[in-house]
Amino acid sequence: MNFQSDSIRSFILELGLSGLLAIYAVAAESSSAQEHAGHSTNTSAAQVTSGDSLGTNQTVHAAMPVGQNYETPKDWPKPVKNTLYPFVLFDQLEYRLNDGKDTFRWDVTGWYGGDYNKFWFKTEGEQQLSGETTGKIENQFLYSRLFTPFWDAQIGLRYDTGWGPGRNPSRTFAVIGLEGFAPYRFEVEPALFISEDGDVSAKFTTSADLFLTQRLILQPRLDTEVAVQDAERFGIGSGFNNVELGLRLRYEIRHRFAPYIGVHWKRLLGETASLARRGGERNETVGVVFGLRLWF
Repeated sequence: MNFQSDSIRSFILELGLSGLLAIYAVAAESSSAQEHAGHSTNTSAAQVTSGDSLGTNQTVHAAMPVGQNYETPKDWPKPVKNTLYPFVLFDQLEYRLNDGKDTFRWDVTGWYGGDYNKFWFKTEGEQQLSGETTGKIENQFLYSRLFTPFWDAQIGLRYDTGWGPGRNPSRTFAVIGLEGFAPYRFEVEPALFISEDGDVSAKFTTSADLFLTQRLILQPRLDTEVAVQDAERFGIGSGFNNVELGLRLRYEIRHRFAPYIGVHWKRLLGETASLARRGGERNETVGVVFGLRLWF
């Protein structure tokens, strides 16, 4: 009996050990297969050929593991370069039918450059169309740098000149300014000027395009100027010089070509108004405008 019991016990132990060894062998083989599969997936520079919707074959390059060198395929497109391109906007080309003397007014801006760096030019002025032939023009030549989305910092020079009987004043300024979009898509242009004589002044312009329809657009605009010192030769007094409001309704026959009609109001302020009165000029002007807005 003891001999039979010992034999049965030995048989059971041997059977248990054989089962454990078999389970271990299967598990080891499975683990080795998974590791081999993962190694093949992660370390190969595999190329997969797939058919597109037109039935042609396309080569898809598998991602390479970090730290391994990989030559860029010849059929990949070249990196996008910082392209330089021009832009010109005739924001105002208008006839002003004023309650006083009629004038022709222009406001043109343009630039050449890329996404971050641009060369800007700005010119604005007016020519009197009745009575004495007088007028003035302001030109700016600026370098701008995009420093945050929708905002450019600008630096450069400004040159002003005027013409008329007995006077042709002109002067040069250094310019530091900003240009960009404020909340609700108001375009804002604050600028600081320092003249060749050390006179300090500033200008602020803001406008917005309000789409009544896809083609009919209403544009309100505000301009104001302020000076720290008097410049009587140019009709400028210290303090706030003027404020001008305009409202123009344009119809875009094409996006690049839009006739418009509107109204404008301008008032001289403070010491600038006093200088104008002594010179026989009006302090306030109201008028209807007719013009074109162009860009290319």
